[in-house]
Amino acid sequence: MTLKAKEFERIVRKLGLQTRNSGDRLAWFEHEGRTITRTRRSNKAGDLPFSHAIRQQLKLTEDQLRDLLDCPLDRDGYVAILRGKGLI
Repeated sequence: MTLKAKEFERIVRKLGLQTRNSGDRLAWFEHEGRTITRTRRSNKAGDLPFSHAIRQQLKLTEDQLRDLLDCPLDRDGYVAILRGKGLI
């Protein structure tokens, strides 16, 4: 599955990821004051290279990423996924 830059930004808003711009757009998920996952994307528009790496860094399967983009999955659901994987 290939992500576009605006889809990445939708994920950032939906999950409430913290962000910072450097050479790339850095994003990380914090839960109860602790950083759980982190990822980055390039600053170019359009299709993002290494979309599979973004998915893996967020600890999601392809189906979970599709659910996140298509709206059934929200922040609470993401926290439940991370709890199930023992990250929280």
